[in-house]
Amino acid sequence: MPTAATDALALGDDLRAFVDASPSPSHAVAELARRLTATGFTELAETDSWSPAPGAGHFVVRQGSIVAFRLGSGTPAETGLRLVGAHTDSPTFKVRPRSEVRQSGYRLVGVEPYGGGLWHTWLDRELTVAGRVVVRGGRTALVRLPGAPLRLPSLAIHLDRAVREGLTLDPQRHLVPVWSQDLDEEPGLLAALADAAGVAPGDVVGHDLVLADTQPSARAGADGTWVAAPRLDNLASCHAGLLALLAAPAGERTQVLVCNDHEEVGSGSMSGARGSFLEDVVTRLAAAADPGDPQAAQRAIARSVLVSSDMAHAVHPTRFDRHEPAHQPRLGGGPVLKLNANQAYATDATTGGWFTERCEEAGVPVQAFVTRADLPCGSTIGPLTATRLGIATVDVGAPMLAMHSCRELTSALDVPHMVGALTACFAD
Repeated sequence: MPTAATDALALGDDLRAFVDASPSPSHAVAELARRLTATGFTELAETDSWSPAPGAGHFVVRQGSIVAFRLGSGTPAETGLRLVGAHTDSPTFKVRPRSEVRQSGYRLVGVEPYGGGLWHTWLDRELTVAGRVVVRGGRTALVRLPGAPLRLPSLAIHLDRAVREGLTLDPQRHLVPVWSQDLDEEPGLLAALADAAGVAPGDVVGHDLVLADTQPSARAGADGTWVAAPRLDNLASCHAGLLALLAAPAGERTQVLVCNDHEEVGSGSMSGARGSFLEDVVTRLAAAADPGDPQAAQRAIARSVLVSSDMAHAVHPTRFDRHEPAHQPRLGGGPVLKLNANQAYATDATTGGWFTERCEEAGVPVQAFVTRADLPCGSTIGPLTATRLGIATVDVGAPMLAMHSCRELTSALDVPHMVGALTACFAD
């Protein structure tokens, strides 16, 4: 196998490890923080006063979101920033506050859909619960229940012949995962969470928990270059952004990676792209570098570019008619420049040209995607961040299949393409 393909497989394996370590947004942030710390980045608290030194790497966590940065040798107001944005969340199910459900001799766990998932793909899979619990005193603990305690079993065709005409799932009645048979000696979810957190059940006072597939990510395809995994949208972009930030040489410009939570539900939260997190960090960095200039943040933003990195739709092998004929990205074909006339993506002529030039410099191929004129278009954190900050933004992403499925598919060959492109953007 050629060296380039071997390197891509190694990066694909690292992506699989990253995804498997990140069953929830909180776990994704913890894994990002772990990798940043291992390479010399240090954590800052929002409650502290910041005095970052040029060249130093730091990161800040706000719930399920993280911002990492390397301060440039120039002040942000004079040199601007280069930013890459992604998101840590994926379509899933969230555990309800009162999750105990008992019916028909079973114990079930009450959940509600989060985001726009392909919910039928969650049926008949071995599932677990992951996220964070809050215990008395305000301490937060990450938990991931061992094994596969949950399942959403399909109804046999013998009991629903109409399924041949199409499956309809009522999320309130049909998408309630089974925990166990209703036996007195079986511990419930709360007891299992408390045990995982090392506390008494009565000490768990809050939680933010999601369902996660327990099947490990895998190599796939005839040549093994495909990556089959959950949550590729958008952990693959978080992974590429992290590797690019670590690979980019320090320079005059400050380099920033932001990975927001809650993109799949509109980003409207204190840690989402519509919140103040990124703006707060940029403002503080500009103020720390130019304490006497009240306009430092605005000047920095005017000189900055944000690359919004979110996964893109590869052309489907049997549903190719759902793609615009002249814009059909291929797996392994490199980053996809995403455009939309109605601003569902933030790319414009200037930012799209800037990204294309950076890819040319890095020797990375570029593809393009626009949705069909007769179909609606998805969106990203790009337009939201551009609107909030007034920052020049380009929307890009690696191509994939089965977006929003419980198990998605991308190419390991695109991992070095994305890392190379984002590294060039950081280094510009």
